[in-house]
Amino acid sequence: MQLFVNDLTVMDFSYLCPKRGMVGESWIVDVILNGDLNEESMVLDFGKVKKQLKGLIDLYVDHKLLVPMEHPFTKVFHQSKDDSVKVHFNRPNKSIHLNCPDEAYAFIYAEEVTMDSVKQYLKEIIATQLPGNVAAIELVLRTEVINTPFYHYTHGLKKHDGNCQRIAHGHRSKIDIQLDGKSSQQWQAFWANRWQDIYIGTQEDRVQESALFSGEENSQPSGEHYIFAYESSQGRFELAIPVAECEIIDTDSTVECLAQFVADEQKKMTPEASVTVLAYEGVGKGAIVNA
Repeated sequence: MQLFVNDLTVMDFSYLCPKRGMVGESWIVDVILNGDLNEESMVLDFGKVKKQLKGLIDLYVDHKLLVPMEHPFTKVFHQSKDDSVKVHFNRPNKSIHLNCPDEAYAFIYAEEVTMDSVKQYLKEIIATQLPGNVAAIELVLRTEVINTPFYHYTHGLKKHDGNCQRIAHGHRSKIDIQLDGKSSQQWQAFWANRWQDIYIGTQEDRVQESALFSGEENSQPSGEHYIFAYESSQGRFELAIPVAECEIIDTDSTVECLAQFVADEQKKMTPEASVTVLAYEGVGKGAIVNA
């Protein structure tokens, strides 16, 4: 007997990629449970599936940075004094460095972060939480079908009282740029190209120095970097990211502020047109701004 739940949740996260750098993603999760009927004549109550399994997926992946532990670029150092973790991803000329609370990461024991490696990571976690009548779980990870331009971005929201405060989590998002009430494929493609695999940082979070590069071997930055740091309720977060893979804005990087930023910039480039921006944050949610 099989029980299925489609669209169980959407995982919004970022991961470290040897070619692309820091990549924001949004993956939709479907689940299939294989097992026998229990005393309630169910494989598992839908309410429990939606609450317990979604809760585990959100806890272990959502709004985290996924680190490929078996890639040779990856160096991880646990700091016993404050339970923080330093991660150095030593890409040639474009290294990435972080110092964050342990809960800001998901450590994937594979050479690269892929749907298969994340699926295996989650299956091992969920298997320990299933009742005895459930013999196996199948996970289907998929992206939203988007037939217009889209981008992958990473950010952190230091003022947020939840997991959005983590300095490196992200989204796979489409963008709708409307000029005089009509969608413009040209300008959507422009923004998708500008923000492909981008880190969007806030100017006031920039610092000149940090403890990122002290205490470990092979931890010096390779290439030119921006450094961001802030304190929030979950602890101190620090990030060094290549300049070429970053956009700095003067506001917070909420989707509302990003929509306003895009609208203002678009208005400068197309001053004669009325501008409407629909900026998405992952799947099915976002903000609208008119300029």
